[in-house]
Amino acid sequence: EYARLDHGPSAADRRPFFLYFTPCASHTHITPAEPFRGTSQAGLLGDHIQELDAHVGEILATLDELKLSERTLVIFTSDNGGANYIGLDDLNKPYRGWKATFFEGGTRVPYFMQWPGVIPAGSTFSAPVSHFDIFATAAGVAGVPVPADRVIDGVNLLPYALGAKQGRPHEDLFWRSGVYQVVRSGDWKLQVNPTRGKVWLYDLAADPTEQHDLAAGVR
Repeated sequence: EYARLDHGPSAADRRPFFLYFTPCASHTHITPAEPFRGTSQAGLLGDHIQELDAHVGEILATLDELKLSERTLVIFTSDNGGANYIGLDDLNKPYRGWKATFFEGGTRVPYFMQWPGVIPAGSTFSAPVSHFDIFATAAGVAGVPVPADRVIDGVNLLPYALGAKQGRPHEDLFWRSGVYQVVRSGDWKLQVNPTRGKVWLYDLAADPTEQHDLAAGVR
């Protein structure tokens, strides 16, 4: 761990590092720590989010303290949309679906990237990206080539975040859970769930909340 010095890390400690922080408290109704109980208006889940926010703040404050913020890329994201079993109505509004489904409410999650002095504050990138892009992005930031002896699905997102590259990092994206399979190609999204005997097709450019199933019209 970096030495806590007023002038920041020593020359010997100025080497790439990777911190993976995976809090699970906000996953479902687990009792929040005492200082955060009753601090929100959204029940236990809201208290957990308050606790999560405080922990993320501690990490960012430590980077500032060690004078590492301007040399550190921070990515904040979630593994899936909110779950329907936690009892909050319209949890993923305006998107349809929730955790364990591949509707946008189950797959569209926060994906924030912060790098002061490098990524312009408040900038946005609207094309679809994935969690597997984190590996290629981290390797690119560290100046390490990705393995050449296998296919790497992820893409270094930094050139897109900086505007050096345009277009979509991925023209096609795939999801699968057992027999439930989904492909997004461009703005078209096809879901097939044989267990339920269901097929859904949506044009996400025109219908991002997946209200108008076009599958019946193309069979």
